[in-house]
Amino acid sequence: MKRRTTTILATVLAAVAVSTAVLFSLPANAETAAFRVANSWSTGYQAEITVSNPSSSAISTWKVVLTLPAGTSVTQAWSSTLTSSGNTYTFTPAAWNGTIAANSSTNFGFIVTGTGQPTGCLVNGQTCTGTTTPTSSPSTPVSPSASVSPPVNGTPVGINGQLKVCGTKLCNQYGKPIQLRGMSTHGIQWFPGCYTDAALDALATDWNSDLFRVSMYVQEQGYETDPAGFTTRVNNLVDEAEQRGMYALIDFHILTPGDPMYNLDRAKTFFAQVSARNAARKNVIYEIANEPNGVSWSTIKNYAEQVIPVIRANDPDAVVVVGTRGWSSLGVSEGGSSSEIIANPVNASNVMYTFHFYAASHKDNYRAEVERAAASLPLFVTEFGTVTYTGDGAVDTAGSNAWLDLLDRLQISYANWTFSDAGEGSAALKPGTCAGGSFAGTGVLTESGQLMRSRIRTADNFPTS
Repeated sequence: MKRRTTTILATVLAAVAVSTAVLFSLPANAETAAFRVANSWSTGYQAEITVSNPSSSAISTWKVVLTLPAGTSVTQAWSSTLTSSGNTYTFTPAAWNGTIAANSSTNFGFIVTGTGQPTGCLVNGQTCTGTTTPTSSPSTPVSPSASVSPPVNGTPVGINGQLKVCGTKLCNQYGKPIQLRGMSTHGIQWFPGCYTDAALDALATDWNSDLFRVSMYVQEQGYETDPAGFTTRVNNLVDEAEQRGMYALIDFHILTPGDPMYNLDRAKTFFAQVSARNAARKNVIYEIANEPNGVSWSTIKNYAEQVIPVIRANDPDAVVVVGTRGWSSLGVSEGGSSSEIIANPVNASNVMYTFHFYAASHKDNYRAEVERAAASLPLFVTEFGTVTYTGDGAVDTAGSNAWLDLLDRLQISYANWTFSDAGEGSAALKPGTCAGGSFAGTGVLTESGQLMRSRIRTADNFPTS
């Protein structure tokens, strides 16, 4: 939305179970680093290292050096700066995580091609020695998605199953084009009371919502302040949506700064973790950059082509939605058009492209561009409002219905901004609703909420043959 040092390292074991952490033991007052395999496959694995500082003073830097055997290499890393010389790989801090405060930690991750374990390990020039024995057999790795709930019969996920892109459409498990209709959260750091069991029950059974977009801001008191905490919140909401048979759209909500490359390392870390954890779920869609702005399409494409492989390493089947230029306007808001995407699409399969609009601000020329683009590109309206682009102001009923009629005709899926009781015109709930705890019916809805509920709760009629 447009709105307002000494460390130690565990020896890497490629086939260690997902939940296993290995620690080296050093003398008192030494910092520690824990290694964990987040996912593994026949030709490689994804690993994460958490560097912790249990002392009472901050440490200003860290450096990890691994030597890998011939035929095994690090092909990608995030939340660190990677350099290599032959079979030696050196990890140093990214621009934002060099200093580790007292009793704090940071982490970085990497993808390895090949299954060999390191033959050497140095941390700030010291040799890593000593390991603990893994608690799980390497031959029986633990699934990162062991607690997946079966789809509920008759729900959107129960009917449609694993989604995929076919041509310019979003298709279900039967290869039939479908349209998902639903709501977006506001920033989950600001309105946690709006996303309770009762709230999601109302969305699933009173609104008949197919889709729940989980909007995780990266800046603005979001992910960058507590990566582990926000990742857990997102995963919990994915579970809540799954239990009710709704699809969950995981939104990496970048807005300011508008250059997605600023958050590239964070994106790789976040999507590596959520894709490993949710790989077996059929209800997850990944939105990797909310509203890029002030940058070229080539920059956005470059970002996408670095983040998508991180997801694909864990979850090869999921649909990924890529933001577009000009606050995800297909470039229109910055004087461009969808032609630049059509001529130079992202080099990946199962990809869709984002379009956002606000009905009181974005009129016929935007609709004409969507109509033109939809003939060549798979589009997903991951966010839109019934009001102005600020998220506030009066509801434009005629404009909103014109947009929704177009999306229905073109079978373009959408999520409305926002299912919240924020004090702004785009909010679906009246102020104070979330604290009251009752979400069903029209009495708790604003004008925007009443309009959206009436549109979303009509029958989907998903095709199965």
